[in-house]
Amino acid sequence: MPFIRTPTEREYRGDLVLAVVMFVGAVLSAALSSIAQVYGGDAQDLWTALVYAVVISVPLAVRRRWPATVAVLVALAYFTAVTLKIPEIYVGNIAMFVGLYTVGAWMNDRRRALIVRIGIIVGMFVWLLITMYRDAISEADKADVAAGAFSPYVAYMMIQLLLNILYFGGAYYFGERSWLAAAQRSVLEERTVELEREREVTAAQAVALDRVRIARELHDVVAHHVSVMGVQAGAARLMIEQDPDASKNLLTGIETSARDAIRELHQLLETLRTPGGETTDAASTLGLADIESLVAASTEAGLPSDYSVIGDPVPVPPMVAVNLYRIAQESLTNARRHAGVGATADVRVRYDDEGVELEIVNTGRNVAQLRPGLGQLGMRERAAASGGTLEVTPRTLGGLRVRARVPLTPATAEVS
Repeated sequence: MPFIRTPTEREYRGDLVLAVVMFVGAVLSAALSSIAQVYGGDAQDLWTALVYAVVISVPLAVRRRWPATVAVLVALAYFTAVTLKIPEIYVGNIAMFVGLYTVGAWMNDRRRALIVRIGIIVGMFVWLLITMYRDAISEADKADVAAGAFSPYVAYMMIQLLLNILYFGGAYYFGERSWLAAAQRSVLEERTVELEREREVTAAQAVALDRVRIARELHDVVAHHVSVMGVQAGAARLMIEQDPDASKNLLTGIETSARDAIRELHQLLETLRTPGGETTDAASTLGLADIESLVAASTEAGLPSDYSVIGDPVPVPPMVAVNLYRIAQESLTNARRHAGVGATADVRVRYDDEGVELEIVNTGRNVAQLRPGLGQLGMRERAAASGGTLEVTPRTLGGLRVRARVPLTPATAEVS
C-alpha cells in the first residue's frame, strides 16, 4: 500500500500562524524596501507591495491542503513582482521556498510533485537567463563589461546563478528528505503496531499453552491416584466384613495413594510458582525406571500387570522420561476403569539404536470405537512434546494397545 501523508489539525493551525507571520513580515519588508529604494526610481507604488504581501502570504495558510496550487501561485506572484519591480523581494523569496518545499514534503502524488517542482525551477531559470541576456545587451556599451570574461557584471550574474541553484536545490532536497523521513517513520509505526499485535497474540498463546499444560498435569496426577483410591475403596467396602485384614491393607493403599497424590500436586504447584518454570523440576523426580513401581501399584489396585525392559537402557532426557511415565500411568488408569473384571496389562519398554518405545497392552472389553477424551489428548500432547508419536488402537481380542515412540539422537541420549 503506497504511503499517504495526511496533515494533522495541529499542522493546519501551524500553517495559519505561518501565513500571519509571513504577511506581517512582507508588510514590514515592503515598507523598509520602499524607504531604502531597492529599485530606485523605477519601483511601483507602495500599495502594490501590500497587495503582493496578501498574495504570497494568504495561500500559505492552505499549503498542506493544496501544495501544488499554492506553490504555482506564489511563484507566479514572485515573478510578477520582480518583473514589475514591486518594492518587496525578501519575504517573497522565503514564500516561494516554502511553497516548493511543501510540494516535495506533502504532495502524495509524487509524479505530479516532481512535475510541479521541475516546472517552477525551469521557469525560474528561463526567466533569469532572459533577464540576464536583456541586461547584458543594455550594458554592452560599458567598458567594464567588455573588459573581459570576468568583469564585475559577469561575476555578479554568476553569483545570481549560483544563489539560485542553491536556493532551488535546497528547496527540492529538503522537501524530498522530509517526505522520505515521514515515509520511513510511517513504516516504523506500522511495524511497531504489528509487533505489539504479535506480542499480544504470543502472550495469549503462552497463557493458553500454560493452561493446557496445567490441565494435563492435574489430570495425570489426580486421575491416576483417584482412580486407584476408588478401586481400593470399593474392594475394601466389599471385603470389610469377610476379611478385615485384607480391608485394612486396602485402606493402607488408599492412604498411600492419597499421600502420593498430595506429594505430586505439591511438586506441580512448586514448579508453577517458579518464574518461567517448566515441569523439568517435577520431571526430574520421575524416570523410566519408576514405571516398574507404577506397574506394581497397578497390580495392587486390582489390575494384574507385567513389566519388562527390552534392549540396553540408555540415558533419556528428563522431560522425555516423565512424558513416557505419564503415558504409562494414563494407560494403566484407563485400563483399570474400562477394561472390566479379569483384565490384565503388559508394559514393555524397548531401547534400540533409533530411540525408545513404550508399549502398554491390556486385555478386557472389546472397544468398537475410540472415544477421544482428555486422557488421550494429554498422551498425544506429551508424545508430540517429546518429538515422538503415539498410537492407540483397539485389539481384536479385546482391550487396547498404546504405543509411544520417541527418537533419540546421540546428543539427546547423553542428556541425563
